[in-house]
Amino acid sequence: MIRRLALLSVPLLLLVTTACTAETEAPGRTRQDAAAGRPSPFQDCAALTTAPAGGDDTADGATGGDLLPELTLNCFTGGAPFALRDVRGPAVVNVWASWCPPCRKELPAFQRLSERTEGQLRVIGVNSRDSRDAAQAIGEDFGVRFPMLVDQGEAVQRALRRNAFPLTIFVGADGRIRHIDSSGALDDARLADLVQQHLGLSVPA
Repeated sequence: MIRRLALLSVPLLLLVTTACTAETEAPGRTRQDAAAGRPSPFQDCAALTTAPAGGDDTADGATGGDLLPELTLNCFTGGAPFALRDVRGPAVVNVWASWCPPCRKELPAFQRLSERTEGQLRVIGVNSRDSRDAAQAIGEDFGVRFPMLVDQGEAVQRALRRNAFPLTIFVGADGRIRHIDSSGALDDARLADLVQQHLGLSVPA
């Protein structure tokens, strides 16, 4: 009798154990799904093919320089892949990664540059060799809102023959590269100087 009761209790124990496992795993999956479904902090890339509304096509007065690399990258917010060469300048393109301390240090300055030059200059991010969750967390924590392209394989650096993080590309209204900076973290003053020097635009204080 005792043996028979013991045998009957085994399926019941298995049933209870299975139910507990399912209950403890389900919330984990729900939290993960919710994190994956968070709205992007970054703007979409749709406007990047039109020149800034108040931009001056001849502001920098420069000619020549290489075109942006002929690469197609995904926009962080989704949609159709974006051809980097279709960017309409003047623009500043910042290549960065969340694991790069100088990149994190300078990102707020790029956000302020975007706000101060709205309508005159495009500020564009290229998140390189990074995870989506890490990039999103940085965008949320640092208040970064400008459009973000994704380059998982460092294609931009390879095309430019620059192995550096961060990397900042200054692009004229004609879509040609005026200057590439790989000197390290840029602050507000240095960014303003570079924009003035290479793109001929004054950055409001």
